[in-house]
Amino acid sequence: MARFAGKDYAASVKVHPTLTKIVLLGALLGLVAFVRAEQAEPLAARVIVLANSADAESLKLARYYMEKRSVPAANLIALPMSADETITWRQFIDGIYQPVQDELIKRGWIQAVETTLTDKIGRKRHAISGHGIAYLVVCRGVPLRIEHDQSLYEVVPPFTNSPQFRTNCGAVDAELGLLSRSGYPINALVPNPLFHKDRPTFIDEAQVVKVSRLDGPTYADAAALVDNALKAEQQGLIGRAYVDIGGPHPDGDKWLESAAREIDGLGFDLDVDRKPEVIPATARFDAPALYFGWYAGGLCGPFTLPGFRFQPGAIALHIHSFSAQTVRSANSGWCGPLVARGVTATFGNVHEPYLTFTHHPHLLLHALAEGMNLGDAACYALPALSWQAVVIGDPLYRPFAVPFVDQWQRRHELPDDAYAYVVSSELRRLEKAGQTGQAARTATEALHERPGLVLALYTTTLLKASGDTAAALRCVDLLLPLRSLPSSLVPVASQLAQFCAENRAPQKALEIYRTLLAVETLSLEQRLALLPPALKAAEAAGATDTLDLWSHTLSDLAGKTGAVKKN
Repeated sequence: MARFAGKDYAASVKVHPTLTKIVLLGALLGLVAFVRAEQAEPLAARVIVLANSADAESLKLARYYMEKRSVPAANLIALPMSADETITWRQFIDGIYQPVQDELIKRGWIQAVETTLTDKIGRKRHAISGHGIAYLVVCRGVPLRIEHDQSLYEVVPPFTNSPQFRTNCGAVDAELGLLSRSGYPINALVPNPLFHKDRPTFIDEAQVVKVSRLDGPTYADAAALVDNALKAEQQGLIGRAYVDIGGPHPDGDKWLESAAREIDGLGFDLDVDRKPEVIPATARFDAPALYFGWYAGGLCGPFTLPGFRFQPGAIALHIHSFSAQTVRSANSGWCGPLVARGVTATFGNVHEPYLTFTHHPHLLLHALAEGMNLGDAACYALPALSWQAVVIGDPLYRPFAVPFVDQWQRRHELPDDAYAYVVSSELRRLEKAGQTGQAARTATEALHERPGLVLALYTTTLLKASGDTAAALRCVDLLLPLRSLPSSLVPVASQLAQFCAENRAPQKALEIYRTLLAVETLSLEQRLALLPPALKAAEAAGATDTLDLWSHTLSDLAGKTGAVKKN
């Protein structure tokens, strides 16, 4: 990676030989300034925020973020830009790249010896030695994508030796990540010198500006990225984790297997799906705090159910070539819809990136688990700049700022839903440590303290495994009758009903199924999945009228749904 950066820098010096000594001296002084800035300034003081001055909501969002994160007002750069998500290279260079770079140099954020020279595409050729920017935050209203311009195409060995890289289309953010490099090639991609480096050098850091975006279908969606990050940093990231493997390429599956192991080590209650279909709407998917999966062209499965929401602080990544082709739609692609449903951080691609050059989920999780914030972790996990990737979320966000041990100690202060998931994580820890008896006792105590479906399912499973089926079934009595049931807990209640049916308690199972099938927001897929086991429970309980009613319902609905394949 450094080899490509070295070629680019050497070419710049060769073109301007009279500047060689100045460049070398400037580089040394720039690195010293960079180190001093790192040591002396709080991180938020080195965040630069970019907004579209022609968009009132873009300015509003920028100021909202800066207030919430204590970013100095002087760190705002507001420029008039196109209202379109997709722009030309001329619009990008003249309206965004060059004015932003000029302003950063003027304000001393980028150390450079300025010249009047320009390169072939109109960018100023400066001798740049470094920068003091922690992160560049791009606000909703700033364009997202740059379209390919054949007139600007040039061969860039070795990348353009392959036909798929003979393009200069890309993400606006991915180009802004190279503001501190002069004259880099815009065709194909530029290797990221920070990729998978635990201890990058000052020279590596000086070549990259870490960029993330606050964006979404609406202003409120984008502002919620900030609010949810702050909430999670205060109370901790609480909920369950889901990994959907079984995609079209072995490398992606290996990444996701590694991600699952990383999540398991973090202590989250975890479900891993390895089927060739994406996670179906009928699967358990309550309280998603972490989601990593692939490979469908648009939002599907449990994400589409009425009322679906992510947990505050949730991180989600769905690997797909065009997951961020737009972020202004709540239903098209993945990034926009995920943000609309409350995710706090997500990642995507504006054009075809090819798998190798997307964010690597296992590296992202590893970096976050090591204590990096979102801005650093995202850059650590991304192999290529000047390409297709975008990061959506607050770069200062640290999802694991509150360790699990602190969540457990403060569990009694939490609301019931958060309490149940913190207890579930503790039960998982005890089980992994071989303390199944202690896990069963802890679960039973917690369930009696705060009865709920999530804890009831975990407790009955533990008690059944210990051989005390009668005690497990008595736990169900703490919940009956079920009066109201959130859509997100339908699969949990279904598993509890199945447990009752399998352990000779058909009447209890029947009561739960009656509540489930009365939920008005059930999808067709959910209803079709619930009816067959409900019929068996009705038959076992001798509920003839209910059996007849549900049999007719199933007959009327049969054949109306199908699974979504990964392709």
